[in-house]
Amino acid sequence: MHFRHILHALGRHRIAVGLLVLEIAFSCAVVCNALFLIGARLERMQRPTGVDEAHLVEVGVRSVMRGSPEAVMAQTRTDLAALRALPGVSDTAIVNQTLFGHSMSFSGVRLRDDTKAPSIPVTQYLGSESLGRTLGLKLSAGRWFKPDEFVSDAKLENGSSGVPVIISRALADHLFPGRSAVGQTIYAFGANRVVGVVKRLVQPLDYGPPGNYGYAMMFPVDMPYPNGTYLLRVKDTAQRQAIIGEALHALKTDGPLRLVSSKYATTLEAARDKYYRNDRAMAWLLVGVCLLLLVVTAVGIVGLTSFWVAQRRRQIGIRRAIGATRADILAYFHVENFLIATGGIVLGMGLTYGLNLLLMLHYELGRLPLYYLPVGAVALWLLGQLAVLGPALRASNVPPVVATRSA
Repeated sequence: MHFRHILHALGRHRIAVGLLVLEIAFSCAVVCNALFLIGARLERMQRPTGVDEAHLVEVGVRSVMRGSPEAVMAQTRTDLAALRALPGVSDTAIVNQTLFGHSMSFSGVRLRDDTKAPSIPVTQYLGSESLGRTLGLKLSAGRWFKPDEFVSDAKLENGSSGVPVIISRALADHLFPGRSAVGQTIYAFGANRVVGVVKRLVQPLDYGPPGNYGYAMMFPVDMPYPNGTYLLRVKDTAQRQAIIGEALHALKTDGPLRLVSSKYATTLEAARDKYYRNDRAMAWLLVGVCLLLLVVTAVGIVGLTSFWVAQRRRQIGIRRAIGATRADILAYFHVENFLIATGGIVLGMGLTYGLNLLLMLHYELGRLPLYYLPVGAVALWLLGQLAVLGPALRASNVPPVVATRSA
């Protein structure tokens, strides 16, 4: 292969070659960063929560006429018993916030009883005795709450109760690296002794740095139903919708005047699906942008190569007449395209990191991992070789006699 001849031919079409190199470089920068963004979205959507989402449904009840605190708590216990008695329900609980919901509760956690000490925001789940069991959480150290440790939310809020706490493994490793968290004391609602650590429990919503997503804590609180949401753990996932209907019927037929609606009832999987709807839409949009750019780049390569084939028919005919085979002509155009694509990819690597720095600066995006660069380079090389194949085959079919006719 005479590279010198190829480079000489490209040098006679500097403007066209330069535009194609810029197009490939731009495609390389956008495709690499788009793939990185798509990967980040998919990773975010697939994060585990530590909760048995497949077997959970949630039902919210809005109070219309509030009674005394004692009456509300009595009704909450009645509701829990009625829901637990439904066929197909293995456990029930009430909690102050739900995963993928509309709000999040959190407190600043410190390791010293000093309001000026450094603190981190940690989400807090307040719930009934069976909350951990209903959520399907796994205890990795310590124990669950005892029945006599449960307090009212008002008593928890005053900060003087010494209520125990269960924390997530991620929070335990952050606060007490290299040692057991069980038996230690943290300061959130006064002094709270850690009695247990669950393997994983996360924030209900994305808030703060990504590393804080796994920081969570649970407190033993008797939640009144107007301030919480009922959780039902079902035995058969195929019965979730049927159980939601039965739960709404049970709550409507037993209790004071209150708002019980299917609008406030859903499966946890449906809640997750709704929460990440925008992330999925963004990922598909980026896929569309990548495909469009690659198609435009391929069309540019096909158009330019087809033009060169038509322009070089006499030259090709002469080369065939002096002994060049069809494979030689085919290889010529593939090598020519490879050199153009390589120039575009080399320039595109710089543009890729420049675009990534811009996104990091304005959109808090992470640094682009290096392995995206070879992925983008291979994709563009393959695209170039496929795009040039058709025009190159037409060129290889040019007969030697063309040289004579064109003379």
